[in-house]
This record gives sequence, C-alpha cells and structure tokens, in this order.
Amino acid sequence: MPPASAGRPNADDDLSTVLELERELQTAECRRDRERLARLLADDFTEVGASGTIWDKSSILDLLGSEISVEIEVIEPTGRVIGPGYLLLQWISKTRQMRARRTSLWRRTDTGWELVHHQGTPLA
Repeated sequence: MPPASAGRPNADDDLSTVLELERELQTAECRRDRERLARLLADDFTEVGASGTIWDKSSILDLLGSEISVEIEVIEPTGRVIGPGYLLLQWISKTRQMRARRTSLWRRTDTGWELVHHQGTPLA
C-alpha cells in the first residue's frame, strides 16, 4: 500500500517550483513575453509597487510590455505554505537603482501556480 502522502503535492517541491517561477518573472525574457506573463498572473492579480502604485493584471501587463530591460537580482528568497494551495514568498530585489523587500502570494490552480498578489517595499 502506498504511503498516505502518495499522490499529494510535496510542500518542498511546491516551494521549489514557485521559487523558480518567481525568479523567472524577474527575467527580461519573461517580462517581455505578454502571453507567458498572462499565464503566470492570476486574473485577480494585484500589486503594490515599491513606488506605492497599485496595479492590476491589465495595467502590469501594459507596464512590463513597455519596460526597459533591467537586471533584477533575487536575494535571500524564503517561502512557506500558508494554507492549502497557497504559498507566500519573501525576498529582496536588487537593481542598479534600488533594493526592495518583496512579498508574493502564489495560488495553485488546476493548470499550475499563479501569482495573486505582490508587494515591494523600498529598502534604504
């Protein structure tokens, strides 16, 4: 008889997958690929940017589509399960211009993981 956990997602595997997706979202290739972004962002996606601006899925797709490529380094990523099918990631972004503490909420769907909410808070 298989163990009780057989067939159920493993939290460590989920965390690894979502960390990979978060890193992918920070690449210029992904940020320029509107179709890929549309699949990764939930329809009810919201973001509170490091500037304090609030974005929804449509506005962030437009913004990233016209963004000048910037290298974003992901520093000290950590994550944890916060409920069935939900993961919370925390990390620091570093670009030439700024550093910010980032928090992302990911939700599992029938088709994979999607980003539901993201927030950036500038660091001194």
